[in-house]
Amino acid sequence: MSVADSKVDVLLLGSGGREHALLQKLSESKRAGKLYVCPGNGGMWSRAQKVDLNAENPADVAAFAKEHNIDLVVIGPEAPLVAGVADAVSAAGIAVFGPYARAARMEGSKQFAKEIMTRAGVPTAAYKAFTDEAACVDYVQRIGGPVVVKADGLAAGKGVIVAQTTKEALAGVHECFSAFGDAGNVVVVEEMLKGPECSLLALTDGKTLIPLATSQDHKRALEGDLGPNTGGMGVYSPVPFVTDEELKAMVEIEQKVVDQLALEGITYKGCLYGGFMLTKDGPKVLEFNARFGDPETQVVIPRMQADLIDVFMHIDAGTLDQAVVEWADNWAVSVVLTSAGYPGSYEKGKAITGIEDTQALDGVTVYQAGTALNKKGELVTAGGRVINVTALAQSFEAAREQAYAACDLIHFEGKTLRRDIGLRALRGRDAWEV
Repeated sequence: MSVADSKVDVLLLGSGGREHALLQKLSESKRAGKLYVCPGNGGMWSRAQKVDLNAENPADVAAFAKEHNIDLVVIGPEAPLVAGVADAVSAAGIAVFGPYARAARMEGSKQFAKEIMTRAGVPTAAYKAFTDEAACVDYVQRIGGPVVVKADGLAAGKGVIVAQTTKEALAGVHECFSAFGDAGNVVVVEEMLKGPECSLLALTDGKTLIPLATSQDHKRALEGDLGPNTGGMGVYSPVPFVTDEELKAMVEIEQKVVDQLALEGITYKGCLYGGFMLTKDGPKVLEFNARFGDPETQVVIPRMQADLIDVFMHIDAGTLDQAVVEWADNWAVSVVLTSAGYPGSYEKGKAITGIEDTQALDGVTVYQAGTALNKKGELVTAGGRVINVTALAQSFEAAREQAYAACDLIHFEGKTLRRDIGLRALRGRDAWEV
């Protein structure tokens, strides 16, 4: 057996719908050997062996990988990346998917990312960064709303306040400095860009960049894009109104960022996730993340035609130009089922039923997120975002219909969902004109 065909034992870090989607794709690889997951969720433990260790402790992860002859560590969430888990695993001589800590600062520090973008000459929102709340308040009072206020560090997707008024912006400044611990030691205030958002994830080995399919997340908790920001309530792929010119511009922007990092001695290997605003002046960067998006992964990965283990090993080896990634000619829509109260406080331990019936539907996959097994072995809720229901179909409309039909088959006390995922996009680009 050649090296290219050899079996690969994999340790996957993470517990969300993103990791469930990655695990399923990894398990489909012809090279898949033993699969381990830390910590995983109620839907993953039948497919991979559960591991109990601190996924954010670089030494612990590297030691486990070495002791169990792991060939590839795949890092799902951002916190282990920023903590340097990829560095420790690589230093132990084990292949890893996910950027080193210095590169992960593209997500770990919004100020750092802005500085890289400025030096790379890519279009992004104008900004100022502050370490002093009083100075930040004075600046916001002078410029007024609308603005976007962001905690500089990791805040689980919740450290961003889109403020339409000066009053909302001042409340956001206080929240960022007071509610997010070290993540709020620096607060960034940005101009508010106008237009539809688009996510473009790309795989890179620090030289070659392979863009994945476009997608659009729905961040707000309530229908009509109202309510507080969440980790994501639903998503679809591809984005129907992105022009060829806009896609080309977004890919060029991400390549420029990878090249700029390389110029500064930082090799970025892994997934670079660009959040873009499609403005009248072309795509502008809202933010970069250093990993696969959640829930974007749940619609991008099912449409991806590639051997994921093979691709990840090429990234680690710096030979991504030899990898093959193609796309199915279909549409994907994913709806997130949440616990009542999310993104605020919510109850756990609610019994979940209907998943087997849902999985039996043509083109439907259920990716579990905030789930666990109770002492009786029953599947129960264990988080705010509980389940992602993804449907694939030959048209956008059919994928939406199938996703919502599937959602209606799953039941748990307090089940909450948005019924308008993808609806705005069906009306076309004009739906964002105000």
